[in-house]
Amino acid sequence: MGSAELRAITQNNRAACAALGVTPEQSEYIASNESSLRTAEEHAAVARPFAIYIDDRMVGFAMFAFDREAPPADRHWLWRFMIDASHQGKGYGSAALRAIIRYFEDQGADQITLSTKPDNAAALSLYHRFGFRENGQWNGSEIVLKLHLRQAPCSGAGRSDPV
Repeated sequence: MGSAELRAITQNNRAACAALGVTPEQSEYIASNESSLRTAEEHAAVARPFAIYIDDRMVGFAMFAFDREAPPADRHWLWRFMIDASHQGKGYGSAALRAIIRYFEDQGADQITLSTKPDNAAALSLYHRFGFRENGQWNGSEIVLKLHLRQAPCSGAGRSDPV
């Protein structure tokens, strides 16, 4: 498997991206890509939507919020992240999250914030492996997690927390 690549959503890949979906059990945890793309248009000043490619094949979608007007702790969000149901279980989520973290680092972010439902065990497991930690805050019915990039792991495996 090659590394994950983030590519901007264009007219050429928008329909394919909108067609990606998660399993029925996961649909309660994430908005559809079509809905997320509409949200990106409505919030064009802050939203950054990307298709996730592995070996030149679209396998997922991610959307970030970069809000320079927000307080520093809320400027950089991983707003949406999904791997298509047909591509799950192949390590693509980990590869994509590595690319996402690298993107935030390259853009000068010092931390990444995200939120998810507290019973989304698969997502929480992935985020925890990469060093995201709950910070005690809530975003509606979702728990908030943060990753401080100065402490971010490169591999997403074998991380131990500093004491």
